[in-house]
Parts: sequence; structure tokens; C-alpha cells
Amino acid sequence: MKMKMIHILSVAFIVSLIGCDAQLDVCGRAIRNTKIVGGQDAAAGAWPWQVSLHRSGSHFCGGSLINNQWVLTAAHCFVGSTTAGLTVYLGRQTQQGTNANEVTRTVSRIINHPSYDSPSQNNDITLLQLASPVNFTDFISPVCLASSNSTFFKQTSSWVTGWGNTNTGISLPPPQTLQEVQVPIVGNRQCKCLNGVSAITDNMICAGLLEGGKDSCQGDSGGPMVSKQGSVWIQSGIVSFGTGCALPNFPGVYARVSTYQNWINEQITTNLPGFITFTSNGTDGDLSISCGVPAIPTTTAPTTTAVPPTLCGGSAGSWPWMASLTLNGYPMCVGTLVSDQFVMTSASCFSRFMGMDGWTVNLNVVQWDCSINVMSAGVANVFFDDIFGNGVALVELFFPFYNFPNVPVDMYDFSFGPGSQCSIVGWNSGWEPSFQDAQTTIVNCDPSETSPINICTESLPLSFEQKDNGIPLLCRMNGMWIQTGLLSVPPGSGINPQSSNSTVFIRTSPFSSFLTNTIREYPSIVGGVESFSPLSLTCILLLSFPAVLQAIY
Repeated sequence: MKMKMIHILSVAFIVSLIGCDAQLDVCGRAIRNTKIVGGQDAAAGAWPWQVSLHRSGSHFCGGSLINNQWVLTAAHCFVGSTTAGLTVYLGRQTQQGTNANEVTRTVSRIINHPSYDSPSQNNDITLLQLASPVNFTDFISPVCLASSNSTFFKQTSSWVTGWGNTNTGISLPPPQTLQEVQVPIVGNRQCKCLNGVSAITDNMICAGLLEGGKDSCQGDSGGPMVSKQGSVWIQSGIVSFGTGCALPNFPGVYARVSTYQNWINEQITTNLPGFITFTSNGTDGDLSISCGVPAIPTTTAPTTTAVPPTLCGGSAGSWPWMASLTLNGYPMCVGTLVSDQFVMTSASCFSRFMGMDGWTVNLNVVQWDCSINVMSAGVANVFFDDIFGNGVALVELFFPFYNFPNVPVDMYDFSFGPGSQCSIVGWNSGWEPSFQDAQTTIVNCDPSETSPINICTESLPLSFEQKDNGIPLLCRMNGMWIQTGLLSVPPGSGINPQSSNSTVFIRTSPFSSFLTNTIREYPSIVGGVESFSPLSLTCILLLSFPAVLQAIY
């Protein structure tokens, strides 16, 4: 696991009983889990349902005991596997040394969910039938399972346990004691925003700190995520997948146990596991996440009116679509997110650097050398219109930024004429080395600068350098910010504010065909459907898309 986790439970003495009601009498209780310690090894018997799965003598995945002869784990641990060489350890505390309270069992049957999909990890759930039943003790007992009508609201406290890595590529040090970590639930709506709409299904549940630092990791797969209700622990998730380990804004993703109540009961015909309804208190805070994706449906959640997505273009005073383009970590130019997977900047930004290696697009950058929660993506391709002249470039990202609003682009040369009040935004070297904006007014271009491709503002008391390429000229219409131009600094030159009576920007409207055709060749996939927005100044409010309303193209 990423960080050490903590916790301990309370429970009554358990005996092995037969029948459906029997599991409800015994599941989810741990007599040796009675206090929270914080950031340390789990105490012996704290999580008596935790199992360690070994093949050929090595731990490879976790799991949870759900009755006296069945273990719940992840399907991705068993793709193409057989029972040969498979051993289940129950009551185990450390992977090295002696475990006085443990027992072992072989496996007689592996049942992967028939709809398990390896590429997407959807339906990542498997049942293992032990070759013979186990007797329940203080150190070995089953966990209760979340029933189909359970609700796990955002911030629900949860615990994950396992013997996995302590970070990416870093193994748990000897004696490899069972680890535990407390993580809050992240609502599916927000999790879709962070991971991508199509990446998170209603069969999944997410948990983790948005600032990072606590998570499950490689080797924890198949292990349980549990929450406490009264004196009973209920399993809500099965460790499934994630982006790295404990990275900011990438919570861990788990198979949602409550989705599979019917399937589990169809496979286990006697001594059924104990299913309990977990009910979250209050209201579902995930419904207020305004990123355009639907909240996961629940059957017992109180009626709540979802907050509608923000209008595209964001709100006054905020510029969430702003991107800093860096080469090997050095700021090279400025861009704007114009669709979920494309950033627009000046063509001259790339005129001397044709390769894609080392280029990164960064959002949420407040200051070059001091920013938190920065979201970054590599550059997959760059498309140009007039590469060595006053043109624009579209930067295709390796993966989409679903959770950031896009800025609408002026495609029809709307009348932002002389006297129009606009703003420029960026990290200009003449300002403080942090994110800044400045107001300006559109004026007639000087005779030497008059061109259909140019739009001019009053001369700004700023010296622009090449790393300011792509700074947007943003004007307001009907309460929305619209990008009507961008700054282009030719290679090897700068813009001196005293050299001209105006500051010249490239108009975006002459590039409407280029922008439209390029982005349409790489459409966003929204709920499995290719999505386009028309060339008009209308935001497309896609319910299955984050409040990143498709920027006008």
C-alpha cells in the first residue's frame, strides 16, 4: 500500500454456523480491532477476513473471507489462471517469519465474473472456493458485504488493507506486516471527472485523498475496502486499479461490491454471505460536482437537485482553461484548452522544436516554481496552420482533461471592435512570476499592422518574450469569455511596448476551418458516442461530459 494505514475493530466470539442468517450473526466483527492508532502496521487480528493469495510460494494478491469456504478477490488476479500451485493464507499477519494464528487452504474452484473486461477492468471480481471449510477464530472470520441498496456518499470513511508496495516499485519492507490505510470515498461523478467519463463505470467505487499520499498499490489487488456501520464492518470495494500509487487527483478504483449481490448469491448456494445495507448520512455531496457527468444512481439517497454545470468559459475572474506548455520542464509558451484533448497556441511556439519528446501541457499552474494539484499530459501531436508565419497550432494531448472547462473560440469574427474591453492572461516575464491577468481595450491597428489576420489592443506596458507565445486575448459576450485572439512572438524576437502604438494579436476567426476540421478528426468519446459541437457560439451541455462544456468548434 502507499502509506501505512491504521485501524482496529471490535467483535464478539465467532463460531462456524450454517445458513444464510448465520453469516449475518458473525460477519464484519473483529474482536481484536478496538482502537485507531494512525500510520502504522495493522494489529494481529484487526482485519480477520484478510487473506493472502500465493502462487508458487509468493504473495501476488489479497482477498477477503466472506463465509467459511469462499473468498472474494479481483478477476485481474486470475486471468488465465488455474488452481494449480494456488494457496490461500488466512489469519496471516506477516509475510515473513512465523504466524501462529494462520491456516492455509488450497482452492478447488475459481469463478471469474463472466462479464469481466480486462482492458477497462469493468466487473473486476472473482470468487474462490476453498478446498475445505475453515473454523472461525478471533483471527479468522468473514466480512459483511454491502447489499445492492447501499449508499456510499462522498467522504465516507473507509479502510483498505494489504501487503502491497509502499509506493510504485517499492516493496513492503521486512517482515512485511499487514498494512492498513484510511481513505475517504470519492464520488463516482468526481472520479469520472478525474479519470475520464468512460473509465469509471457504475460497477466501480473510488476512494483516496485528492492531495495524494494514501492509497492501495501493486500487490494489494483483490483486497477489501471496508467501512464501519455501528459495530459491523462492511466491504464496499475490491482493490482493482489506479493511476500510479497515491498520486494527487487519481484516487484508487475498486470493484463496487454492492453491484454483485445477486451474482455472488447465484454462485454460493449454501451458507450465503452476510449482505448488509450500508446507509450514508446526510446528502450526497458528489451531486454538486459540476463537471457534466451523471452521479451514480442510488436507491436510498435523499432527493437532491444536482447543481447544473457552469456555463462554458468559466466565471469572471477565473481562467481554468489556461495551460502552460513546457519543454523538459522549462516554460516555452502559453495555451488554452479548447476541447477535452486539444490546446490552442501560437504556431511559432513550435517552429524551432518539431519533435514531441519532452513537451508537457500543464493545467492548474499558479506559479512556475510553486504549484499544487497541477494536471499534466504529454503531447501526442501538433497540427499547424502556417507554421512559420502568424499562425495557430493545435496540440493534441496523450489523454483528455475531462475536468477542466474549455474556452469558446471566436469562429465567426464577432464584432469585438475598437473600444471593446478584453483581457489577456498568462505568466508574462514582465509581470510577477505567477499567474496574472490584465485588462486592455481593442483599438484600430497601426497601418503597418493592418491585416485580416490581426486584431490589436492598446499598447500594453509589458515586454513579451517567446515563452509568452499563445497568450490569449479574451473578450466577454453574453456573460462568457471568448478567445478572439492570441499572441504570436516570431522566433528570435520580442515585442517591445514602446515600439508600437498597439499590441498585435492573431485573430482566431480566420482559422475556423482548420480548428474545426482538426478537432473533428479526433472527436471526444462521450458515453461511447462520438461528439461534435457545431460552429456556433453555443455551449454544448453534455450530461455525460464534465462541466467542461465543449468549446465552440
